Formats: sequence, structure tokens, C-alpha cells
Amino acid sequence: MCILFFCRKLQDGSLLYFFPLLFIYTFIVIGNLLIFFAVRLDSHLHNPMYNFISIFSFLEIWYTTATIPKMLSNLINEKKSITITGCLLQMYFFHSLGNSEGILLISMAVDRYIAICNPLCYQMTMTPSLCVQLSAGSCIFGFLILLPESVMISTLPFYGPNQIHQIFCDLVPVLSLACTDTSMIVIEDVIHAVAIIITVLTIALSYVRIVIMILRIPSAEGRKKAFSTCAGHLMVFLIFFGSVSLMHLHFNATYPPVLETAIALMFTVLAPFFNPIIYSLRNKDMENAIKRLSCLNKVLNTSES
Repeated sequence: MCILFFCRKLQDGSLLYFFPLLFIYTFIVIGNLLIFFAVRLDSHLHNPMYNFISIFSFLEIWYTTATIPKMLSNLINEKKSITITGCLLQMYFFHSLGNSEGILLISMAVDRYIAICNPLCYQMTMTPSLCVQLSAGSCIFGFLILLPESVMISTLPFYGPNQIHQIFCDLVPVLSLACTDTSMIVIEDVIHAVAIIITVLTIALSYVRIVIMILRIPSAEGRKKAFSTCAGHLMVFLIFFGSVSLMHLHFNATYPPVLETAIALMFTVLAPFFNPIIYSLRNKDMENAIKRLSCLNKVLNTSES
């Protein structure tokens, strides 16, 4: 079975990278789990906006789990490798979860657009059943859209050099190892770029419209309240798609190895790291829900003892 070796950029002083990365991964998992269960268990947060936030947090856990545990393993193992099957699975789940998050961000932007630009129609439009359909549709579509491509890649012959200059399995580095026509790399780059650009433009246009409507609100308090309901979504959008754009919209241009690694780390680690911070520390309703969840946990532990 063909083995793909990760480049040894992080070999020197591996433990210096291991513990910060382990802390970040633990924070991402615990922080997003708190958000997910706070929304699910607190009736005050049972509305479309927080439903989308909880689904996004749930996806973030698996999005980082697709790559970071293997990074941690490679940092403490002398042989920094992954099987071809593991590489293809990592690539599929990582990009499928990322696609699901991107589609879900569109749903979140639409939700905020209707809430601010057409508040009288909000309750009738964003029904619980529609929220479920949008959330499930984001996940299903995100996974299905990459399935044919992943199956096709799995049938390619991989021989010769087996080293990829990246800290996780990504499309272009893996395809560059195939002993066949590599023109499909450019085609895949273009397809991904077009999908990213369309998604970014859709969300950006909705937020432009939202900002215009907010600026028309006569009272300063009303404008502040309206901004607070979409500020978190906008920050997550900018961080998520900013890192995605740096990673996938350079086409055939090559970055220096250090910069390429830094972008990959921002894409896989730092962007998910900020999600629980944005949705908990900057949101009073979420803070209160997490506090009530913590109090409930203490009560349950006390009653058990």
C-alpha cells in the first residue's frame, strides 16, 4: 500500500508545537460542545439563529478532528506518515465538512437578512421545519458534492515520490503524486474557486444589504442591537472564508514553504479556534446559557454524590 509522507517542517522541536496544538484542539472541542449543548438544552435559545450556530459548532468539532489528531500523532512519532486510504478519507471528510460549513453560513446569512430586512415575515418564513431542512441540506449537500470526485481520485495510480509538502492531505498535493495526466488539478482548482467565490459573494451581498438596512434604523439603540445580532456571523464569515480564500484561490501560484504552512495552520486550526470565542464571549444570551448549563452540571454532580 502506498504511503504518503508528510514533510518534516515541524520535526525540530516537535514537542514545542505539540502542546500548544493539543491545547487549541481541546479548547475547540470543549468550547463548541458547550455551545452545542447550551443551545440544545436552553429553551431561551430555541430559535433559528442559535440553531444554525449549534449545527455550525458541531461541524467545527469534526472539521478539526479530521486533521488535528493526525497532526498531533505526527509531531510525536518519528515516522510522519499516513496511508493512502487514510489520506483520501482525511481529504474527503475535511473538505466535505468545510463545504457543509460554507453552505450553512449562507443559511445563517439568509436568516439574518430576513430577520433584519423583513422582520414582519420572519416568523412565517424561518419556521422550525425550514431550519431543519436547511441544516440537514447543508450537511447532505456538502458531503455528496465531493463524493464523485473522491471516488475518482481513489482510482488514480500513485507511484514514485511519496512526499507531500503540506501538514495534512489536500487536493492539489495529493493529485501531484498521481502518475497520470495532472491537468485535472487546474480544473479542480477552478471548480473550487468558482464555488468559493459564489458563496462569498452571496453572503457578502446579503450583509451589505443588512448593513444598509441597519443604518436606516432611526435610534442608536436599535442600530446597536441589530448590529449585535449579526456581528458574530460576520466575524466567523470573514475568518472562515478569509483562510479558505488564501488556501484555495491562488490557483497555480506557489507560496514559500513557511507561508504555505502558516496558511494551512490558520485554515485548519486558528479559524475554528475563534468560533467558540466569538459565539460565547461576545454573546450575552450564549454566556447566560453556558452558565446555566454549568450550574445544571454542578447540581447533577452534587445529587449523584
